[in-house]
Amino acid sequence: MRYATFSVDGDPTPRLGVADQTHIVDVQALAAPLDAGAVPGTLSELISQGPEAWQQMAELLRAELPRYKGTRHAFTDVQWQAPIPRPTKNVMCVGRNYKGHIEEGARARGEAVKYPEVPVIFTKGPTSVSGPFDVISYERSVTQQVDWEAELGIVIGVGGRNIARADALRHVFGYTVINDVSARDLQKNHVQFFKGKSLDGFCPMGPVVVTTDEFGDPQQKNVICRVNGVVKQDGNTRQMIFPVDVIIEWMSKGMTLEPGDIIATGTPDGVGFSRTPPEYLEDGTVMETEIEGIGTMRNVFSVRQ
Repeated sequence: MRYATFSVDGDPTPRLGVADQTHIVDVQALAAPLDAGAVPGTLSELISQGPEAWQQMAELLRAELPRYKGTRHAFTDVQWQAPIPRPTKNVMCVGRNYKGHIEEGARARGEAVKYPEVPVIFTKGPTSVSGPFDVISYERSVTQQVDWEAELGIVIGVGGRNIARADALRHVFGYTVINDVSARDLQKNHVQFFKGKSLDGFCPMGPVVVTTDEFGDPQQKNVICRVNGVVKQDGNTRQMIFPVDVIIEWMSKGMTLEPGDIIATGTPDGVGFSRTPPEYLEDGTVMETEIEGIGTMRNVFSVRQ
């Protein structure tokens, strides 16, 4: 299944939708004429109900979507929101998870290359989350070095603590696209990641969450970022130092992961700060972030003085 969160003109209420290649159907509207019992209105509600409810929902949608006669919303007619518009916790992130990204960063800083022995973990605040087609605004007085980082996002479905690597993928509900937008000057000035990663809107997410059964192997997906139509990042998740199952294993060591938790898995090489000369996002810049098997986000940046 490909789940989305959207709203329509005249009604800003977030709705849980199921998407195909061109349209979205409101899940509650589809189920209303049926004797389907209580149907979740948000993706968070669905995730919290557990695997049995996910399976029942998938079976319902597979049976009813082909014969559904109600409204099918064209992608261009809805307001897309992040699949989980306001996470209950910080978005968890893994830094320095691709060798190429580590190597280019070391060159830019004039440092020796050093690969991490365990995942580098940080977080982005919930207010950083924005929609897959939102305008992202920031103040030039706050940052002048805004950079891009295309990443595969994990959405946890089954909570757990001290999850073994062999069991890790069974705890995943699905996958989404994230761009870990970063204020590089703030990262440098504050000598840590959190502030530079957590400005409002600096975590666009979406456009859909693809469930694990449809997504397939998370370590065989292309990761692409384009800036004003020019490809800046072109990697593949097989290049991760710590793959998805290892990330979940480490994240859950002594710390409970909960349904609906979101994890960004790191970015390939090609970010702006490591280029010669460095490149940063400016007013009017269009950033497209694409993950194979999920889709493409398109965010425009707006700079306020």
